[in-house]
Amino acid sequence: MKTKLSFLLFALTVILNLKVSAANGQLNANNSNYVVIGAFSIPKNAIEFTEEARKHNLTAEYSINPLRNLFYVYVLHTGDRQIAFDEAKKLREKTPYFDTWVYTGLLGENQERGNDVNPVTGEKIAKIQAQDQPSVASNTEATPVVASSQTAVSESNLAKTEQKDTEKAPEINTPATKATEIEEVEPGSKRMLFKLFTYVGGREVQGDVDIIDLDKAKPKKVASYRGNEAVNVRSANKSGNVAFDCEVFGYRKISTKANFNDLAATEGVKVEDDAVTVPFELVRLKKGDYQVMYNVYFYKDAGIMRPESKYEVNALLDMMKENPKYKIRIHGHTNGNAHGKVISMGESQNFFALTADVKTGFGSAKKLSEERAKVIREYLIKQGIDPTRLEVKAWGGKRPIYEEDHAQAHSNVRVEIEIIED
Repeated sequence: MKTKLSFLLFALTVILNLKVSAANGQLNANNSNYVVIGAFSIPKNAIEFTEEARKHNLTAEYSINPLRNLFYVYVLHTGDRQIAFDEAKKLREKTPYFDTWVYTGLLGENQERGNDVNPVTGEKIAKIQAQDQPSVASNTEATPVVASSQTAVSESNLAKTEQKDTEKAPEINTPATKATEIEEVEPGSKRMLFKLFTYVGGREVQGDVDIIDLDKAKPKKVASYRGNEAVNVRSANKSGNVAFDCEVFGYRKISTKANFNDLAATEGVKVEDDAVTVPFELVRLKKGDYQVMYNVYFYKDAGIMRPESKYEVNALLDMMKENPKYKIRIHGHTNGNAHGKVISMGESQNFFALTADVKTGFGSAKKLSEERAKVIREYLIKQGIDPTRLEVKAWGGKRPIYEEDHAQAHSNVRVEIEIIED
């Protein structure tokens, strides 16, 4: 109990210190400092890691570092370099985020400069390693950390910071070991290429592949790997029975069952010179298909998206641009049917932030689900999509996936895309 209380008090300190950055005026590349707890090459892994950190009362967000081509998860953004260093050190000493570092500069697309700094030594970090792994939110067992891109191990040996005389940090499912470099194939691992391409035209598609352990009573994801890159894949179990699942937004899901110990026996898989190629011929969604936008999140009681939703909403935008005949229906769902506060976007039309001009009212769960579907529709229209191609359907809590008080009830809060014309 004492350990949990200690961690909660520390988390509250981090949250309060977030407000300090305002005292330093407008943040820019010269005075911007982020306290970073993880870096990922796969966006959805960054999203899941962010959600897990929030469960532990950390104000986590994520953004891309284009210089590294990695998504950074951070818990503090401040104009005060010393505050950033102090918080990073506390995280290292008192929580399982023992690899925390400071990024100086602005994160986000089109940024041209910035540095990763070890808060203990003050030295610049030459290389940062991707921490892609399975969904930390659903992990209950130790799972190997895997590399999903050719990102090398940090030269600063971040993990070697010694734990001081503090209470033992509470256990949280965060990366505890570092992945090996892609050039070194570990014993039991295989060099693999998950080739993602379109059925029509054979064009490469960006996406990732999940490794599913089929020996579990309930099949479980154990790792994620980037598509169209050579990666080292570890075995999920002794039997070798796995599934390779590929679900790229805008395309139908493909699942390939295989035995990791004898991949050559799987139809379509090619094994040449100790390299394994697994093809995924992706087919676009057809009329009548539905797809859940799993990685779109909303602020509480609001028809406004959180910043981490940009990745998947832009994937929907790309789908609409690439398929001009598509017409879709955007379905909004909530958890339960209770009336309550409903926050709508203001005149500034900031789709991904709670701005000062938001409109606050009171309404039904159906009204809230409508606002959430409409904000996606409005975003697509602002990006040039013809309004006649977009319909909205609000359900409130009438179509839950789980019971309202179920442990997974948060999954009821979702947006689904239905293809009504292709």
